[in-house]
Amino acid sequence: MQTLKGSCHCGAVEFEVSSESGPTGLKRCDCSLCTRRGAIMASTPLADLTVTSGEDKLSLYQWNTRVARHYFCSICGIYTHHRRRKAPNEFAYNVACIEGIDLDSLGDIPMTDGIGMSVEPPN
Repeated sequence: MQTLKGSCHCGAVEFEVSSESGPTGLKRCDCSLCTRRGAIMASTPLADLTVTSGEDKLSLYQWNTRVARHYFCSICGIYTHHRRRKAPNEFAYNVACIEGIDLDSLGDIPMTDGIGMSVEPPN
């Protein structure tokens, strides 16, 4: 088991992910929110992601069905993670926040259907 360390841009929010082999379940999403933020996400069980610093600096954003809980740093605005709507027993986290990650080495990242899950029409 390895510990992946991540943070927002300003460093106010730090988190750790316990993982067997690095980020898994890599994906992008085509919903209106994810399209705008452009993040590559990885999924992990709720128990495997811990905010280690700056939990009080996190802001919550919810929209559409208000089931998913999207967190971002209230200082620098970087999306760090969210509790998933489709799999509420998991967090998805922003892979670009992980220390030492080489995004170019990840190859093609599959796109998931977020638009199809929306109950509100996309903007």
